[in-house]
Formats: sequence, C-alpha cells, structure tokens
Amino acid sequence: MSFFIDNFFVIIFIANILLSTIIVFRERKQTAQTWAWLLVLLFVPIVGFVLYIFLGRGISKDKIFDMKMQAKIGMNAEIEDEKKALQRGLFPHPPTGEVEPKQLIYMLTMFESAMYTTNNDVVLYTDGREKFDALIQDIRNAKDHVHMEYYIYRGDALGKELRAELIDAAKRGVKVRLLLDAWGSTQVNMKFFEGLTNEGGEVAFFFPLFVPYLNPRINYRNHRKIVVIDGLIGYTGGFNVGDEYLGIVEKFGYWRDNHLRVCGDAVYSFQNRFLMDWNSQHTEELGYSEAYFPPITSVGKKAIQVVTSGPDSEHEQIKMTYLKMISIAKKEILIQTPYYIPDESIHEAIKLALLSGVKVRIQIPNKPDHMLVYWATYSFAAELLEYGAIIETYENGFIHAKTMIVDGGIVSVGSANIDVRSFRLDFEVNTIIYDEEFSGKVRDSFYEDSQVSQLLTQEKYDARGFLIKLKEGLARLISPLL
Repeated sequence: MSFFIDNFFVIIFIANILLSTIIVFRERKQTAQTWAWLLVLLFVPIVGFVLYIFLGRGISKDKIFDMKMQAKIGMNAEIEDEKKALQRGLFPHPPTGEVEPKQLIYMLTMFESAMYTTNNDVVLYTDGREKFDALIQDIRNAKDHVHMEYYIYRGDALGKELRAELIDAAKRGVKVRLLLDAWGSTQVNMKFFEGLTNEGGEVAFFFPLFVPYLNPRINYRNHRKIVVIDGLIGYTGGFNVGDEYLGIVEKFGYWRDNHLRVCGDAVYSFQNRFLMDWNSQHTEELGYSEAYFPPITSVGKKAIQVVTSGPDSEHEQIKMTYLKMISIAKKEILIQTPYYIPDESIHEAIKLALLSGVKVRIQIPNKPDHMLVYWATYSFAAELLEYGAIIETYENGFIHAKTMIVDGGIVSVGSANIDVRSFRLDFEVNTIIYDEEFSGKVRDSFYEDSQVSQLLTQEKYDARGFLIKLKEGLARLISPLL
C-alpha cells in the first residue's frame, strides 16, 4: 500500500499516458485536435482526463447512424428535378447581379441537396424585441401548427412570455411541437412546460442529459434556431430565447444579432430540417402531411438555399459554403462573428483573398461571453491585420450575429460561428440569400455597426500587455478544442 501512496502521481501519470493514447487515437480526430488533447491530457493529467470525458468523446456511432437515416420528408422530387436540370446545364431562375453564385448554388444543390428557391420574401431583424414581437404575432395567427427548435430556452421573463403564447395556441387547437437542446436549455424542464403539454403540446429535448449539468455529451449539441408556422412562415438566425437576447441583461448590454423571417418555398427546407431533427429524438416519427407542406403563393423574388451541417455528416457543409463564398469574392468580404477560431482552411482562404486584393472587414465582440474563446478570437483576427484586413471590436454591447456578405450580392445568415465547434461538433443551419437588394440591407446594417465599433490597429495589438499575450497563447494552443 505504501508503494502506491509513495508513487501515486507517477502511477497516475503513466495511466494517463496510456489512456490518452488509446482514447484519442482510436477516434481518428483531426490532427490539430489530437495534438491539443494530448497536450491537455499530458500537462494536466487528472483534470485533462475529466475534460476529455465531457468534451472530447465522440458521439455514439449508433446515434450518428440514426441521424443519417433521417430522410427529407418533403420536396424530394423537386430537388431531384433541380439536380437533373443542373447536370444538363440548365440553370433554373439564375440570379442576376455582379457576383457570380452559380458554382455555389451547384455545389449546394448537387452535393448537399439544398433546394434552390426563388419566390421568397425575407425580413431582417437585428433587434431581439422586434424579432420576438413579430414571432409572437405570427404564433397568435397560427391555424394548424407551430414547430419550434432552439438551442437555448431560458425560464426567465421572455421564456415565460413565449410559453404563454404557445399555451394559448395549443388551446385554440394549434399543434405545438417544441424541440430544445438539452445542454443549452438546462434552465427549463418538462415541469416548466406542464401547462403546454396539458393542452396537447409536445416538448422534447435533443440528446437528453443523464444528470442536469453533468453529462459526457457536452459536444454534439443542436445549435439550430428554427420556427415554422403553418408551413408558410419560417424564422431562423442567431437569437435564442432568453432575456439577454432582448438586451436587458447588464452583463452583455445591447444584444446585436441577425434573424430572418422567411415566406416562400424556402420554408419547406426549414420544415424538412425540423421534422428530421424531431424524428431523430422520437420512436414515433412524423411523416409527410400536406399541412406541413401547403401550397405557397408567395410573390417574393429572393433566391434562397438553406444549408445544414452536423457531426452526422463528414462534409462540413457550412464550412464548405463559407470557403466557396470566400473564393468567389472579387471585391469585398464582410464578416460578423462572436467567435473567430477558424481551422487552417478558412484562415488561409481569407489570407489568400486579402493577398488577391479583396477587402476583408471583420467585426468581433469587445467583451467575452466565454473567456478562452474570446482571446482565441482576438488572436486569430489580429493575425489578419498584417495582410490588410480591417478588424473592428463592437462597442455597443455584445455582437452575436453570424453573417458573411460577399460583393454585396450573396449573404449568409445563420447559427454557425466561424469555429471548429460549428463546423464539426454542433448541428447548425445557415440561410444563403442571393439578392443584391437584401444583401444591401444587411451590408448597410453592418456599416451602421461600424459606427459603434473601434478599429483594432496593428499598433494597438502590439501594445497589449504580458497577461493578454499569455491568455492568447493558452487559448490559441487549445483552440481546436474550443
């Protein structure tokens, strides 16, 4: 016994080396992630091993299979027709404007089965109160169903306000289905929604936790924000359900985000995604119903594709979308993101764009909501300064928008950050809009934000103190894990 006590740390260290080698390499992680985990496991053996159990373990292969087996429920024939037309060189309703998006549309249609629709109306919301006021009004007008999917749903004032509206809708006979991520929505439970379920509403939690706050499945979360009302109206973007998203939480101040209200055939794509996510968590699956995919008579003219990605796919669809948008840019790339922790491909693509004369402007927060993530973002963004990028820190609160605008003609708005977590570990959804008028509105909003942002110069960055450099170094070292 004394031998084990005297050599406790040596035994722990050796065991940690063996365990870390077996665990890390058997899951075929990306090289950067593998080395980052090895460093953590070797230098902080006990803590590192616990962190790996919660943050590093791969998702169950059976669960991945279940997610992959979720087939699109509606509009399959239309997607196949689009694919055949593209293969014959026939481009349905090609977009107009200076930017050339045909290769991007081809890629997303042929390889991601993202339906390309051209009859959409889109409204941009940058303020949380305005977005939720519009959503609540649409819920009040719902006649058949409300399908709602959020990463974070808090039990605060906004959460209770929205719950009351859903209960009222259920009382009117509207079918309400609410899918929440179990990790992001730990503040609420089935008891919180008891009034809704008593009226016939259904509530489900994505990848439920075994024990609240303690679950070795912190990764692989459903980060999507989708609402579909009567199959005719869709909402998606960056706002979750919580008081901070209304800008009334002192820690963050004003919450700056982007969210969309969509009418048109693109709503079918949101409906498809919701039904697939819902069915992945239920043994009794929802099938096709005309009520879910009603005829749409929208007279809008916005062209849209909805792109989703997650750990159930190896294609990293949203990352590939960002890469393609960067590669086709000829004049300007505008990016808003709370987390800029890119993998090498994205970082190098932006550098290449800068070296090719494309103007790149990136807005990041001036304050952290996650400390290490913030310092990694600061470090990676500042690295682009020497290539000529314009980096701004938003000073009017907290910027949470995940937006990319290319040449004033293509815009991506969604849930995906520019980081490894969004590309590989979480389930995300982005909406790509091919329209100069709408892109111009988003671009105008971007430059309005520039008026309340501070320019990060090379001189300012070089003058940062030793402590900040230390934080950056640590964050950069483990950035593949953030």
